[in-house]
Amino acid sequence: MKNVKILHFLISLFTAQADFAPYFYDNGPYSQNGNLALFSLSEDMPVGTQIYCLNGTDPEGQEVRYGLSFDPGSKEYFSVDPESGNITLVEKLDREKEDSFDVLVSITDGQSKVVERVTVFVMDANDEKPEFQNMPAIIDVLETTQSGSSIYKVEAVDRDTGSGGSVTYYLQNSQATPFAIDRHSGVLRIKSGEMLDYEKTKTHFVTVIAKDGGGNFNGKEQFLSSSATLTINVIDAQDTPPSFIGTPYFGYVYEISVPGSEIFTVVAKDGDVGNPNPISYSFEEGDDGVFSINKTSGRITLLTLPIYLKREIFNIKVRASEVSPEGRLMDYGVTTVVIRVVDLNNNPPTFYGEYGPQNMFELTMYEHPPEGEILRGLKITVNDSDQGANAKFNLRLIGPGRMLRVVPQTVLNEAQVTILVEDSAAMDYEKHHFLTYKLLAVEIDTPERFSSTADIVIHLLDTNDNAPKFSSDYYIARIPENSPGGSNVVSVTASDPDSGPWGEVRYSIYGSGAELFLIQPASGIIYTQPWAILDAEVKSKYNFYVKAEDAEGKYSLAEVFVTVLDLNDHPPAFNDNFLEKTMVIGAPVKIEAVDDDAEVPNNVIEYAIMKAEPDNNIFDINAETGEIMLKSYIKSIAIIQNITKQRDFTWSLVVQARDRGQPSFSTTAVVKIDITETQLNGGRLGSFLLQSRNKPMQILGMLAGVISLMVIITVLISTATFMRNKKSNRILPNRRIRRRPRKQHTWNFKNPFKSPETPGEKFKNVNYNNNVGKVMTQWPPPPPPCVPAVLPPPPPYIPRERQWAVPTISATVAPNPKKKPAITRQDTVNKALVSELKMRLEQKKMLKH
Repeated sequence: MKNVKILHFLISLFTAQADFAPYFYDNGPYSQNGNLALFSLSEDMPVGTQIYCLNGTDPEGQEVRYGLSFDPGSKEYFSVDPESGNITLVEKLDREKEDSFDVLVSITDGQSKVVERVTVFVMDANDEKPEFQNMPAIIDVLETTQSGSSIYKVEAVDRDTGSGGSVTYYLQNSQATPFAIDRHSGVLRIKSGEMLDYEKTKTHFVTVIAKDGGGNFNGKEQFLSSSATLTINVIDAQDTPPSFIGTPYFGYVYEISVPGSEIFTVVAKDGDVGNPNPISYSFEEGDDGVFSINKTSGRITLLTLPIYLKREIFNIKVRASEVSPEGRLMDYGVTTVVIRVVDLNNNPPTFYGEYGPQNMFELTMYEHPPEGEILRGLKITVNDSDQGANAKFNLRLIGPGRMLRVVPQTVLNEAQVTILVEDSAAMDYEKHHFLTYKLLAVEIDTPERFSSTADIVIHLLDTNDNAPKFSSDYYIARIPENSPGGSNVVSVTASDPDSGPWGEVRYSIYGSGAELFLIQPASGIIYTQPWAILDAEVKSKYNFYVKAEDAEGKYSLAEVFVTVLDLNDHPPAFNDNFLEKTMVIGAPVKIEAVDDDAEVPNNVIEYAIMKAEPDNNIFDINAETGEIMLKSYIKSIAIIQNITKQRDFTWSLVVQARDRGQPSFSTTAVVKIDITETQLNGGRLGSFLLQSRNKPMQILGMLAGVISLMVIITVLISTATFMRNKKSNRILPNRRIRRRPRKQHTWNFKNPFKSPETPGEKFKNVNYNNNVGKVMTQWPPPPPPCVPAVLPPPPPYIPRERQWAVPTISATVAPNPKKKPAITRQDTVNKALVSELKMRLEQKKMLKH
């Protein structure tokens, strides 16, 4: 049993001896892990940065944990993660306050713990500005200090190390100051060639800038600087002579001055105002013994009466000297005092006429004198009895407008006053019967500014300088037509502002439109001639000129426009009281009445159907145009037969034409209308033949006229051809002409009552009743009939009655050419037609016999 216990003891002892303590790795001073020995970091390291990692091990391989601590009372800059050993910065570092500190780092495996003391070094960053040790400061410097002398040494310290702790010195606005500083030592000197002057500048303010050499901060290069002000007071020295205050100096001796009168007082001060000396005054020259000066006060006085002064102006030189404490005269200054002997200003300017002083001048003259003319009726003199500047004054003319001006404008002692005309047009009797001006004389250079005035009254006489002027450039009048002779038309008015007979106006009229009118010469009333008859339908507008003239023939013109107002004095009138019209179903017929009145509504006509026979009224009429048409439901003759129960399609309408005047007039006409369904071809000629079917003599007359016109044209053409050949002496040879037999052409004459065979030969009549003159034809027109080379022989005579057809010609009217056309094939056709017509007429005569 005892042996067993010994065995257990030995085993436990062996086991205890085998448990080794953990330890840190020592990786050197530049490693980022280990035991933190000799570790350093910059003072600008941001708080919260991981700066190091503790690293160690346990010989038995046990898990280790880390820790760190600081001495009591010390600031704890770091914290550590026990497991990873990462060390984090938790407090801001400042090398200038603490450049190193100790840290206790530990490692444990749970059984054993190892603690080590290590030192951490804080490295410098350029985070401190230079600090002045003796600034700001105030120093005193004597103004006589020599240039280049040292007057002060500036000291500044930067607590950073290296280049960030070096300091250099500069002056702000170094060009504008008389001082310079050594950039390394900080010694302040007066610049070479510069001197201090108390009289110019008593105090200088010098700003000194201290700047470090720069260094790294937060990873960037940084330069820091500070500034401070040095106040330099300049101490005055006795180096400046006295100076006079308020120069230049002027004094005056007046005619009433007496001996002992104060003329002027001079004032001087020592230029060394910091420590001034008393001043003593004296004359150097120019006083002529007639003036004296007080040595202490500088007061100059008169020693004699002004009448004994031999000069008007005295230039006296006065000396001001410094007096030393011992009573010795030192530095001095000199100035000049100008003393003028002057007359007292006790006389104002005065105006004189021919018989002495006068303040009222009058003149009578005609209006509108020439510009620049002198008003010679005004004899004015002005005088000031004073002397020199006291006798100098200005003349001004005050009054309406700028009609007159005065010469001269500046006077010394005395002058003759001249008044000139400046604006002739403004001197108008019609505007001003008289003009009132004030002539003003005012002294220029005197304190009293004495003045005097004189009244100038100019009475204007009238001249005939105005032409009569109408109240208007034109007059517009209206008079009803049929007004009796002597009726007033309009009254014109003209005025002449001139006076007397020049202002009396006489009126007259003239012009192409004045023959029906007269004017009263005195009153300007225009009236019609006693025999004048005004008719708006003949002439409704008259214009002429009216003349207004004064006694000397000056005149002006105005234009008169007279409108004759239309009265409803004409009833409407048809061309015929009985009208015959042919109406084709679907087309209107038009009737027209004319009203000779000149204006609307007197000449505006309205149409109405008053009565229809038979009684069944199947017509409508357009009240404005006079177009008569069938009622809209009547489309054929059959409808008319069903309505009227008649075979006759002829109606008689009583149509009324009424104007719109007041009072209104009306006229009636009977319109006979034949209704047909057939469209009549042949244009105007067809319509004419249809309307004249019961008048054969009218048709024969028309045909005879056409034939006569063609014969005349043929004779003219033949005569012209003969004359042309005769004039050219043309000799035509006689020769036999053999003609080739040609096929005889038949003559086909178109019947106006027969429809054309081809569509191209039709004439389209827009208005089937020929009530509208515009007829449209198919274009191009049908070709003319072909003319045979040889006229056909006359037909054999058959002694029996037969129907004789009237030949017609279809053609279109072409515009007249500018030049006479040559003979064409159409002329030949016309000749053939004329020959054929002659032959038919001969045959008709033979049949009658």
